[in-house]
Amino acid sequence: MPTLPWTTLGEPAPDAEAYVMASRFEVRSLKDVPRFFLKSLSAWRQVTRAPGAYGASLIAQPLKRTFWTLSAWEDEEALHRYARTEPHRSIMTGLRSTTKASAFTFWQVPAHGLPVDWAEARRRLAEQERTGA
Repeated sequence: MPTLPWTTLGEPAPDAEAYVMASRFEVRSLKDVPRFFLKSLSAWRQVTRAPGAYGASLIAQPLKRTFWTLSAWEDEEALHRYARTEPHRSIMTGLRSTTKASAFTFWQVPAHGLPVDWAEARRRLAEQERTGA
């Protein structure tokens, strides 16, 4: 399973809160996996330069057609700014037709709690999918 481990991108103040996002994408077909993976790497490069990003990680499970992201941000606006900026904006629009299912969850943690544990992110995603909340 190719993994880009947690990479610290910015140093928050010790008393700061971090806005965390976890996502899961399931690709429709194995033939779509290489494209989705390459575009994910492009979005990853963008994250590493995004203002307000504290850190990020990516897990790709190509044979399961599943991709997971985990990132922490200065605030909700920093995340939305990144999502609206190219190339992320075009990547997500262009990959919609290849995505069978997706899930997102958001929460806040004290900055000293970074990096967020993948087990926690997966638990929250599963709960989000179960409750739809």
